[in-house]
Amino acid sequence: MILLVEDEAPIRDMVRFALSRAGMEMLDAETVQQAEGLLITRRPDLILLDWMLPDEDGLVLLRRLRKDKDKQDIPVIMLTARAGEEDKIKGLEIGADDYITKPFSPPELIARIKAVLRRATGADTSGKLQAGRLSLHPGTRLVQCDGLEISLGPTEYRLLVFLLSHTGRVYSRGQLLDYVWQNVREREERTVDVSIRRLRKALAPHACDVMIRTVRGAGYSLSVKGVDGA
Repeated sequence: MILLVEDEAPIRDMVRFALSRAGMEMLDAETVQQAEGLLITRRPDLILLDWMLPDEDGLVLLRRLRKDKDKQDIPVIMLTARAGEEDKIKGLEIGADDYITKPFSPPELIARIKAVLRRATGADTSGKLQAGRLSLHPGTRLVQCDGLEISLGPTEYRLLVFLLSHTGRVYSRGQLLDYVWQNVREREERTVDVSIRRLRKALAPHACDVMIRTVRGAGYSLSVKGVDGA
C-alpha cells in the first residue's frame, strides 16, 4: 500500500490511476495532519510526500518519521516542483529515499517506487524477498526453503511477507495486528500467536521455523542469525 500526501486533486487522481494499473493500493491525505492520522492505524509500504502542503512543510513530517522508531524505516519519495540541486540534497539529507520533480510521468513514478521498494525490502530485481535459506516470490506467491516449496495459508503468507520485508526488527503483537490484520474488525493479540505457531509449523519440516524468533516481553522477529546456511 502506498500513502500519497498531496493537496492537488488532479495529481492524486493521476497517481491513483497509475498505481491501480500497476496493481498497487493507495491511501491519500491532503495535509500533514491527515497523513499522521492515517499513520496511527495504517502502515504503508511507501510514502509519496509532497514538499509544499497547506498546514506544514512536507519535510517537517519527514523529520518526525525519521525520529519515530516504529515508522523510521518506511521509505519516502519526495514529490516537488523544486528542481534546484540544493533542495534535492536537503530532502535526501533529512532522510528521503528518492526525489521526483513535478511534472512527472506515471511510468517514471512506478519505476521509482519499485526501485525504492526493492532497496527497502531487500528484494532482488524480480521482487523476490530473501532471508538466508528462505525466499518468497510475491508475483507467484511461491514460498521456498532451499528451493523446496512451502504451503501457507493466506494469513500466514501475509505475516511472512511482512516479516521478510523487515528482517531483524522486533514487532509487538499489537504492531503486527496493525500491519498484517489491518482490515479485520475484531482483532485479538492471541490471533498473532496462533498465526505465528501455524507459520512455524509450516516451516518446521524444512528447519526454517527457527528463523521466527520470540523476543520475551517485546514480540516477534525474523532473523537469519545462527541459522545454518544463512
